[in-house]
Amino acid sequence: MTATSLRLVAHAHTAALRRAVFGAGDDDLDEGGRQAALALVGPGRHATLGRVDVCLTSPSPAAVQTAYAIGLRPTVEAALADCDYAGWAGRSLADVGAREPEALRQWWGTPEAAPHGGESLAALRDRVGGWLDDQLAPGVRIAAVTHPMVVRVAIVHALRLPMAALPRLDVAPLAVVRLSRHGSRWQLQFTAPQVGSGSERRPPG
Repeated sequence: MTATSLRLVAHAHTAALRRAVFGAGDDDLDEGGRQAALALVGPGRHATLGRVDVCLTSPSPAAVQTAYAIGLRPTVEAALADCDYAGWAGRSLADVGAREPEALRQWWGTPEAAPHGGESLAALRDRVGGWLDDQLAPGVRIAAVTHPMVVRVAIVHALRLPMAALPRLDVAPLAVVRLSRHGSRWQLQFTAPQVGSGSERRPPG
């Protein structure tokens, strides 16, 4: 059986992301983020992703701009939107931690909690996991450009990890997570670069 191939791509840096702001993807890419994304493109094809048949992206400016910068033509997919942080949107992690330390601990420690008044991590997992389970396109190579938190919950869902593992997953800007689906099971892939395709060029950082 031909597998479904999925590449999850975290959007490039914005000024807000560098400051660890909730909802950082609502900003445009900063110049460093844009240049880093452009540097991933190899001659004649995408240096990191290989062949891409379909590109989907979060509705956010940062995700859409990242997709275009790496040479893809995306279709917006609402299920790939960032978590709704409601009252924390636009605030930094440091600020929330200083002003609402118990609320922040509750948010990380209790997946069903939404102390900011928006979407809980459990609800985010359900939304992203439902989308992931609907990706049934054997032989089609899909790239999904989205947010670091969305990539994290997708990994948790795909590998059937407990939500307690979520804080231990660190997804950097422009990170690429490769998943393949065989039947009802997702597998995490670790692939070697293809010599001569441009993939031997290391991304910044």
